[in-house]
Amino acid sequence: MGPVGIQKIEKLSSGLYFVATPIGSARDITLRALDVLASADVLAAEDTRTLRHLMEIHGIAIGDRQIVAYHDHNGPQARPRLMDALAAGKSVAYASEAGTPLVADPGFQLSKDAIAAGHPVHAAPGASAVLTALTIAGLPTDRFLFAGFLPNSKSQRKSALVELGQIPATLVFYESPKRISAMVADAAETLGGDREVAICRELTKKFEEVIRGSLSEVSEILSSRQLKGEIVAVIGRQTSEAVNQETIEEQLRDALSRMSVKDASDAIAQANALPRRKVYQMALKIGKDAE
Repeated sequence: MGPVGIQKIEKLSSGLYFVATPIGSARDITLRALDVLASADVLAAEDTRTLRHLMEIHGIAIGDRQIVAYHDHNGPQARPRLMDALAAGKSVAYASEAGTPLVADPGFQLSKDAIAAGHPVHAAPGASAVLTALTIAGLPTDRFLFAGFLPNSKSQRKSALVELGQIPATLVFYESPKRISAMVADAAETLGGDREVAICRELTKKFEEVIRGSLSEVSEILSSRQLKGEIVAVIGRQTSEAVNQETIEEQLRDALSRMSVKDASDAIAQANALPRRKVYQMALKIGKDAE
């Protein structure tokens, strides 16, 4: 007998079901997600071992069903098998390793192909590292932008931060524990050290931790610590205070070291919500002074 409240659906209608799975605590899964996993004709997973373990914890039998591995590296080979199952009128449940499928996880091409073929696509929503971090960060949540992972190289990361910098929204990133210190330091330099940030790690797990403060303060903390585990960085939006000309000139000099005058002007103007023509004129002057 399965856990209380979980019942096998007599017949799950044909279609593709994206199932959100826990990001830490195994109990953070919905009853509907468990119903879908118990009843789908075909199971697919980013990591089949993780899904098998999750189903075992919740007392869901796999029976004679196979679990098809579907991830970034085997998509072209595994996708036809799942599409054939859909074409045969079967229900297919796909679960990411942790969190909501397609959010910095595989599944987009499968979703796109299923929709193009006319198959119903459903979601069994649930855990999400992005939303969990926003909930506990203590920063504005009325408007936010999830930007995934920033580039690995320092110059590309700083360029990306310049472009994202002044978007009027809280910024959310996934980051590796090996790069989080460098990422926060670059953000402090690019966005300004006074901007608020919350570093959320190991969400819903035993060693959950949130480090809050200004980018400068948190950068100093991380310079003497080596974080471990899954990390979500949440950076607050820029304050309404006007950016002074000296700051714009510093950003332009940095951007001009990697970009053309036009591209640098576009990036800095967008990042600071300034008229492009004004920033372009500043860039031209900086360029002439450097000659």
